[in-house]
Amino acid sequence: MNWFSQDFIWLDWVVLTVGLLLVVGAVWRSIVKDKQAQKGEDSSAYLFGKGEPWYVIGMAIFAANIGSEHLVGLAGTGAKSGVGMAHWEMQGWMILILGWLFVPFYQLMINKMGKIITMPDFLKFRYTKATGSWLSIITLVAYVLTKVSVTALTGGVFFKYLWGLNFWAGAIGLIFITAVFTVFGGMKGVMTLSTIQTPILIIGSFLVFFLGLSALGAGEGIAAGWSNMMEYCGQLNNGYGTTHMFHWEEGDSMYKEYPGFVVFIGASIIGFWYWCTDQHIVQRVLGQVPGESNEEVMKRARRGTIAAGFFKILPCFMFLIPGMICAALAARGDVQLEDTDSAFAIMVKTVLPAGIKGIVTIGFVCALVASLAAFFNSCATLFTEDFYKPMKQGMTEEHYVLVGRIATVVVVILGFAWLPIMMSLGSLYDYLQGIQSLLAPTMVAVFALGIFSKKITPKAGEWTMIVGFVIGMVRLATNVITDTGKAVMEGAFWENTTWFWQTNWLVFEIWLLIFLLAFMVVVSCFTPAPTQEQVDAITFTSDFKKSIAKSWGAFDIIGSLIVVGLCALFYWYFW
Repeated sequence: MNWFSQDFIWLDWVVLTVGLLLVVGAVWRSIVKDKQAQKGEDSSAYLFGKGEPWYVIGMAIFAANIGSEHLVGLAGTGAKSGVGMAHWEMQGWMILILGWLFVPFYQLMINKMGKIITMPDFLKFRYTKATGSWLSIITLVAYVLTKVSVTALTGGVFFKYLWGLNFWAGAIGLIFITAVFTVFGGMKGVMTLSTIQTPILIIGSFLVFFLGLSALGAGEGIAAGWSNMMEYCGQLNNGYGTTHMFHWEEGDSMYKEYPGFVVFIGASIIGFWYWCTDQHIVQRVLGQVPGESNEEVMKRARRGTIAAGFFKILPCFMFLIPGMICAALAARGDVQLEDTDSAFAIMVKTVLPAGIKGIVTIGFVCALVASLAAFFNSCATLFTEDFYKPMKQGMTEEHYVLVGRIATVVVVILGFAWLPIMMSLGSLYDYLQGIQSLLAPTMVAVFALGIFSKKITPKAGEWTMIVGFVIGMVRLATNVITDTGKAVMEGAFWENTTWFWQTNWLVFEIWLLIFLLAFMVVVSCFTPAPTQEQVDAITFTSDFKKSIAKSWGAFDIIGSLIVVGLCALFYWYFW
């Protein structure tokens, strides 16, 4: 038997099959035990999960973020443009903001409302019911357009390059399997699968990383491989190289897309929205054990975000740099890289020995299912908690769980229907970043000022959600028409509005945020002030401040500082 075959051999398929059966058994056992403990269906547990240990929360946050777009897109971006996209991945420091700043506010709201909240719940309480409804609508639309569809698309691409599977067979299969898993597994299933796949994914990806460097070192070791990779990538991009995160000079071919320090600010805006206010992520820290104190809830949630901060440092080494290694190997003729999106699948097939390919692929399949299942579950949560329950109060818990499952099926259908349209809109990563950059400023403005300012009025939040969404969608329409500003639109109107449709997407994102923040302040000057109840909802009492102070200690401080320090070291090395 050829242990270093570059194809999936019978041993890999046996390992993969047995491993997946064991994973299914472990998840099923966990779900059954959880239901027995609950003594029946519980919509809160199905949608949010109960209070998991901090390390499970950390792995669940990490797993919810890691999807097929990383396996395909991030590695492909590494092969194409080096570490330029690392700003979006080196955000462990941003997750700490969720644990240290936002979790106490969310917990305060939970105390006020007497139930676990969704993000629309927060906006309904802080602003108006319409504000929360707009967030639900925007979030559901965004999940269909940027989460479910993208994950399915890139999953199909990954399976195509790894196994030679037909693209549509891979995409449809991934959606179907994940839909079944989500319908019957709920949040407990997602959490359990996340716990299983995270260590496999990390170990497997680092095997690809180290074995890839070893192959590139050509017998001289991993250090030689790293030097060869840096030397090759340093000569790309018109001689400016792809081994640095900031592009300062206009002669640099990447400057137009990622100009100077603007890229860090733009990535941080998107990161703030995603890590601190997106239901998909925040949902992982809101589960609670009945009777648990505020101090215990916040301690577990914060430590979960610290753990996730450590995990979030890894994707650059798990996916992005292996893409750079693959490009260097291809330049030397060791592998064939016809499409940069195939970089990671090629690395798995090329550098891993037989049997290990199967084990690593188990982690990748679980990652795809866990990530997509997390999106489905969040959609079910938003629909059930924010639309259905207010209309149909007093129904049984089993009924609400059924509705959540039906909502999941609907999201599956919509996500699949959007796939052909999305595939016609050009580069996947350009499409994905463009959508996020147009949604993030609105969310950042509304959540940040809603929490940190007591003077922002309810109507200011409502109108900012509407105005920000409309501006973003108009810009998106022009992006589709002009291929993100590359084409020219003729006519006096278009020629006089080039500042709107032709401005760099990161610069536009920053100016949109500044405009919306100013808009909220202006509207607040002419609309009724928030009620005392709304102000109290974001005001810490002396007892609550004591709970916050008791919820952290030396472990939390040291862990957080290490996360920030590691992020800073990465920026320093690849400046």
